[in-house]
Amino acid sequence: MDIIETEIDGPLIIEPKVFGDERGFFMESWNAETFADAGLDMTFVQDNHSRSQKGVLRGLHFQNPGPQGKLVRVVSGAVYDVAVDLRRSSPTFGKWVGVELSAQNKRMFWVPQGFAHGFLTLEDNTDFLYKCDAPYAPQTEHSLAWDDPEVGIDWPIAGLQVQLSAKDRDGQSLSQVEAFA
Repeated sequence: MDIIETEIDGPLIIEPKVFGDERGFFMESWNAETFADAGLDMTFVQDNHSRSQKGVLRGLHFQNPGPQGKLVRVVSGAVYDVAVDLRRSSPTFGKWVGVELSAQNKRMFWVPQGFAHGFLTLEDNTDFLYKCDAPYAPQTEHSLAWDDPEVGIDWPIAGLQVQLSAKDRDGQSLSQVEAFA
């Protein structure tokens, strides 16, 4: 697999080795030993799967306390996936990084603890999978506003009717969120 560093220390784009022919393809999406050999020694405790229609924006979510690291990928459709650095001690606090993940490019994205995470679906019937290194804790979940001008995410929303949950419509600004040390 190829690991691509981003402009922010922590989030990584992971390109698995894909073996394909006229019958289809095979790829290994998770192997603890392979990831550990690459310096990514992760233990996952929960897998999640969401399906969304085009234009659904989920996020930007994080848990504090009890942060989650997430290894995410798309198996049907496409998303624009975003991680925002919420570590106050980081030189990139409040900065974001985005990557397109799709069934076609088969990329994965590692979003470590200390980051808010969200995605915008770019196609109907998009299936999004994520492995988490800590359990979901709704009592400590928070939402950073997806459109906070202080963060300034350049979402590819042209021509899309963005759909948000009530929780995501009520997201807080960067200056209001319970960020990490």
